This record gives sequence, structure tokens and C-alpha cells, in this order.
Amino acid sequence: MLDANIKTQLKAYLERLQRPIELVASLDDSEKSQEMHGLLRDIESLSGKVAVRTDGSAELRPSFSVGRPGETARISFAGIPMGHEFTSLVLALLQTGGHPPKVEEAVIEQIRALAAEIHFETYISLSCHNCPEVVQALNLMAVLNPKISHTMIDGALFQDRVNELKIMAVPTVIANGEAFGQGRMLLEEVLAKVDTGAAARDAARLSGKDAFDVLVVGGGPAGASAAIYAARKGIRTGVVSERFGGQVQDTMAIENFISVKETDGPKLSMALEEHVKSYEVDLMNLQRAASLKAGELIEVTLANGAVLKSKSVILATGARWREMNVPGEREYRGRGVAYCPHCDGPLFKGKDVAVIGGGNSGVEAAIDLAGIVGHVTLLEFDSKLRADAVLQAKLGSLPNVTVITDAQTTEVTGNGEKMNGLVYKDRNSGEVHRVALAGVFVQIGLLPNTDWLKGTVALSKHGEIEINDRCETSLPGVFAAGDATTVPYKQIIIAMGEGSKAALSAFDHLIRSPAPSAEAVAA
Repeated sequence: MLDANIKTQLKAYLERLQRPIELVASLDDSEKSQEMHGLLRDIESLSGKVAVRTDGSAELRPSFSVGRPGETARISFAGIPMGHEFTSLVLALLQTGGHPPKVEEAVIEQIRALAAEIHFETYISLSCHNCPEVVQALNLMAVLNPKISHTMIDGALFQDRVNELKIMAVPTVIANGEAFGQGRMLLEEVLAKVDTGAAARDAARLSGKDAFDVLVVGGGPAGASAAIYAARKGIRTGVVSERFGGQVQDTMAIENFISVKETDGPKLSMALEEHVKSYEVDLMNLQRAASLKAGELIEVTLANGAVLKSKSVILATGARWREMNVPGEREYRGRGVAYCPHCDGPLFKGKDVAVIGGGNSGVEAAIDLAGIVGHVTLLEFDSKLRADAVLQAKLGSLPNVTVITDAQTTEVTGNGEKMNGLVYKDRNSGEVHRVALAGVFVQIGLLPNTDWLKGTVALSKHGEIEINDRCETSLPGVFAAGDATTVPYKQIIIAMGEGSKAALSAFDHLIRSPAPSAEAVAA
């Protein structure tokens, strides 16, 4: 099951086991069960601290649990955790075997203090790059707290269950039989949902922080580079971010980041975070900015009520997927309407889907989906596709793709539980068409995350923060960088350059400005 190279690496990891672990398989006569059995035997052969049994009685087959001998296992994998989920398996083995997790002690204590009994189920696809973060967070909670258990379920392997629960997006998390969450969630986000007092404690802690010299709002490429450049100047730097990595987290193939031939978004985001943390930067993740107030010290109020103060601020809030804004889109989001073909594509295996958008993102999505689904209909509002010629040529070679231009999507239809099609109008003839579909993937660009800044800094007609060539906004001491601004060409490498420029401009502003009064600092 495992090749020689992976076995060598895994053997080295398993040497870190501090106590025995037991893998208990629940199998049937399927080919997947044979594959799973082979995987478990390979793991057993690599360490004397690993034992395998095949007398499991789990309802989902094939599946296996990871636990300690003589104890009820609290982690299970219903499916073969390869691909993106192989790291989840390795961490589950190590943490169950006593290897300490790389988590702050305060978070560990918070998990151990949870009193409720919770069984989580996470529905994933092995091609989903957001799923492992959720699986690993819930597995860790199960390791640390005996009242918590977790099962990872491969949606492509258990299609009947996915259809029964009407799951149409991954990751989807069920807690004690009830919907808990959908999409990428960090460990801290999960804890915030189950620990109801966490938000108030967090707000009080954040409000007690001293004023920053530079406060960066946003943790994408622009925000990360701004933080690094500011910290290197030796000034007090903070980063407040709703999701560190930003939109890059949802980007898979990155082949135009100069000097790096190819990488993917999660890897780049991790590298950015590690680089930022190598400096004395106060990183405040999972915090959404709600308002900004100018004054002798600039105040940023967060969604949880906390107020952060700084002598200067760099706005790097990035952008989000643009919506079609048609009836039915929001109603059926996560129930057929999707925005990430890499994550949710496997859930539509053999079914008919549509892609909205003829740019690079839309055409790439159609190409990827064509290898999974039954048929792809690509709808483009313009009279021609705007994707690169090489992508259009590849798209045209696929037998199960139909391209329709001059198509204005007007409605997503459904039966109340999930979408079942869409309506579009031919912009030339005015004729209305209905297409029966199981899913639709929206790929029509990005919107700047600037709604919270309306009435505070000058915004363009497109909602972008207006800046000059020094990244200055309409407010003194407030700078901006990246996809949220009027700078053309929304690219990772451009955002990084702009973030660096904004930090240098903020530093120049600080050394030329008088120090704030003692009253402002103490307020």
C-alpha cells in the first residue's frame, strides 16, 4: 500500500511514539477494505508499538480506529486517509501514542476543561485542502479530552450516507447528530463554538494590550509582508486576521510566484505564518475587524468587542469570492452552490454541474471537474472566454464540456433541500433556458473585504480602498495594501510588494510624527 519512500519517512515518525497504540479495523469484502487492511499492516510493520486487529464492529465499513490498548478508541477513519489526509493519520498515530502536540498550553487546557460529551463526524474529500485542518483539530480534541470522539468520513466512499444527510460541500462537521459547521475551521474556531465563554475572555485579553506602533489588519500575502517589514524596523507590530493566509488558503496550483517553480496555497500560507512568527509580531488570528476610528491613536474595534490601539494601521483585508447575487444562490449555498471545485468536486462524481465564469479560474475549474463529474456546462456572460489560450485549448479538447457564451445566469432553482438547476438568459436573443444540474461552481472573481470601512476611508466605486503610490489612504496614519486596494492586477507577488511598501511608508510616517500624548495612550 505504501511505497518505500513513504515507509521510510513514516518509520522515522513512529519512533516518536511514547506508548503502544492499537488500530482496530472494521472491514467487509470490498476492494477498499483490502486496501485499508494493507495500509494498516504496513503501519504495523514499521513499529513495535503498533498493533492491528480486524475484529472491529463499527457501522461504517471499511473503517478503523486509533486508540490505546484497553481503552475505547476516540479517533476513527471511515475511508483510507491518503492524499491530503495522510498527515491527519500520522498526527493521530503520534498524538495517541503520547507525542506532544504543537499547540499552546492554554489551548490544551481549554480543551481538557470542556465538560460536554461530543461526538464529531467530519465529511471530507481526499482532494480537499481545507479538510485536513478540521480533521486534525477534532482528532486532537479527542486525544486530549475523553469526553470527545471524532470520525473522519470520506464522502466519495460513503455516497449513500452523504446523500441521506444531503451533504454537498466539504468539510461538513456534524456534532451529536446536528449540523455544526461547514468549510475550513481552525482549532480555535471549533473551541469558540463549543466553549461559549471564550469570546468574552478573548475580548478582555485583547483590549488589555498596549498600543502598537503598526497594526496590520489582514493576514494574507500583503499583511504578512507588511508585518515582516515593520517588525524588522524594531517597532511594536501586531497582526489581526480573520483567517491567516486569506484567499491564498483556497488557491491550489501556484506557478507564477517568482523563484518558486510551483507550490500551493496551504503550503505558502504556512510558510508565511512561520516567517511572521520568526519575528516579534503579536499575531492575533481568528479576529474580524468591525470598525476603524481615527484619532491621536487609531482604534480598531473587533467583532467580539475588543478595541486595539495603534499609532499607525495597515489595511490588508484582501478579497472574497464574488457572488452571482441571483435568487436561490444563498439559499442553496453548500447544498449544490459551491465556490471551491478542488474541495467539493468529488461530491458530484458522475453528476451534471455548471461552472459560472470564463476567466482562468472558471476554465481551470471546468477542466478539473470534467475528470470527476458526468458533464460540465460552462456559462460565460461575455461573448467570449477570457481565459489564457492554453487553458481554452485544453477545455475544447474535453468531450464532456459544453461552453455557452452570452449567458446571463438569473436564478438557481431547487426543491427546498438542494439545488436542482439554474436559469440563464441568452443576452443576444433574450431567450430563457433552464438547465438541470446537481451543482454549480461560481468562479466570477473577487470582491474586496472593505464593507466595514464604508464612511471611514475613501473607497472606489468598486469598494476598493483608494491609495496613492506610497500606500497612503485618505486618513493620515492609515495605509493599505493588496487585493483590497485600487492597485491593479490582483496577484500574490504584487500584494507582497505592496505590503512591504506600506510598512516602509508607515515607518516613515512614525519617525516624522510626534509621539501621542500620555492621555491618549492611557485612555
